[in-house]
Amino acid sequence: MRFAVDRLDHLVITCNDVEIMANWYQRVLGMEMESFGPHNRTSVRFGGQKINLRPKAATQEDWFTGVGCVPGGNDLCFIVTVMADDVVAHLKECGVAIEAGPVEKAGALGTINSVYCRDPDGNLIEISSYGEMR
Repeated sequence: MRFAVDRLDHLVITCNDVEIMANWYQRVLGMEMESFGPHNRTSVRFGGQKINLRPKAATQEDWFTGVGCVPGGNDLCFIVTVMADDVVAHLKECGVAIEAGPVEKAGALGTINSVYCRDPDGNLIEISSYGEMR
């Protein structure tokens, strides 16, 4: 039987400090924090997806996860509904340093306008929108 992938449900980020990361994703990207599971794990939700925040000290027995997961080892791109100049203004208001952008990049559905920053662990965060550069 063949199948096709429909969407990404969730991903896991290994964190130095789960609370600091959850607060950053709430404050800067407007995600909702939630606790789940028997071990009261933490995730942040947006749209129909979520990011599970895995503590660096978790063992393979605690979290069934990839090999070599380390804080700061991810590059993530989030699509937003505002233009790049609005993203720049918001990041400045939040005191978040802009690494690059706005700049045109290739997204999954065509050209995106991207602004880059880093979360508290150094993961590269690309905040992008489809549409005209302003």
